[in-house]
Amino acid sequence: MVLTASLFNQLLQHFPRSEFAALVKDTKAERHARGFTCWSQFVAMLFCHLAQADSLRIICNGLQCCLGKLTHLGMAEAPNKSSLAYANQHRPAALFEQLFWKTLDRFRHQSMFGPSAKPFRFKNKLLSLDSTTISLCLSLFPWAQFKKVKGGVKVHLVLDHDDYMPRFVHLTGAFHSDVQAAHLVPVPPRGSIIVMDRAYIDYQLWAKWHTQGVFFVTRLRQDLDIEIVNSSTPTRSNVIQDDLIRLASRWGQRDCPFPLRRITVFNDETGELIVLLTNHLQFAASTIARVYRQRWQIEVFFKTLKQNLKIKTFVGTSENALRIQIWTALIALLLLRWLHCLCQRNWSFSNLAALLRLNLFTYRDLKDWLKDPLAAPPLQSQQLALNLV
Repeated sequence: MVLTASLFNQLLQHFPRSEFAALVKDTKAERHARGFTCWSQFVAMLFCHLAQADSLRIICNGLQCCLGKLTHLGMAEAPNKSSLAYANQHRPAALFEQLFWKTLDRFRHQSMFGPSAKPFRFKNKLLSLDSTTISLCLSLFPWAQFKKVKGGVKVHLVLDHDDYMPRFVHLTGAFHSDVQAAHLVPVPPRGSIIVMDRAYIDYQLWAKWHTQGVFFVTRLRQDLDIEIVNSSTPTRSNVIQDDLIRLASRWGQRDCPFPLRRITVFNDETGELIVLLTNHLQFAASTIARVYRQRWQIEVFFKTLKQNLKIKTFVGTSENALRIQIWTALIALLLLRWLHCLCQRNWSFSNLAALLRLNLFTYRDLKDWLKDPLAAPPLQSQQLALNLV
């Protein structure tokens, strides 16, 4: 007799049913519901990502094959395709958005992602700001028109480098500019450093952050009108030049009258010069260059999300269904990120996701499975001894 629940059941235990029910009540997600609960919808969509299910049929049939094991997941039976499709189309995606942030806050409060391995000595919080575009078929998603024959949505995200998980997520159509979404980002704590690319060059945005004591590091566009105040040439590292500048244009002088730094760095990997712009005047130029290199972590985050979870193909065509699938993908990524921190073997993130996909309904203790995922499930007998004398 196996004394442990399935791995899928143990993962779902990180979402307390009382907390989930409170979110359902707050969002009125089960208004006029007839039998098919939001919890069953959540389990089905989480199964979609963890099992790499490509369609509603595969989700429902996959759960139907495990009919005897669904009770432990809080489901009486596998959902019908029509019920799941209707729920994804009409039930508010805000339920899963709030569930993601509430669960992430709890994981951070309990330090479940392990100690942060900061590559720098400074105590400033390091954040990265960027967006990624998810292409969509315009004939199936006419509401997401991006170009003449192409559709798409954007995921705008602020990544916290303490645990490499999001601090801000905003979903828009692909035609929305990155700067518009950047103005919606809550102002980080004083002293934070935001790293971004050239898409976020906006004087009013910089002025807002500078006023609040937030530093930024970005790439400099060649068409910006600047005036050099002071110039220096470091003798060490790959920094070519470190200039103190000010914006010379009328709009720059009006919105950003404070001094800035222009740092020219030689990239050894590509053999090109990178020109950086920052309002941080104290750090060494080489430190600013290393800070900008950390922006690559947000690209890794987007790559991990797209390669290991189902956000490139969707099981619904409405905007609400797409939002639900993206938010549940982030919830699944949160769980996989936690498992990867616990894993004592040298598994890559993609290998761990693939092994979990094959063992969702394996009855083993989750931590024991992480130590040796290829071992057979242990059997423990509870046969009573019979006194035949």
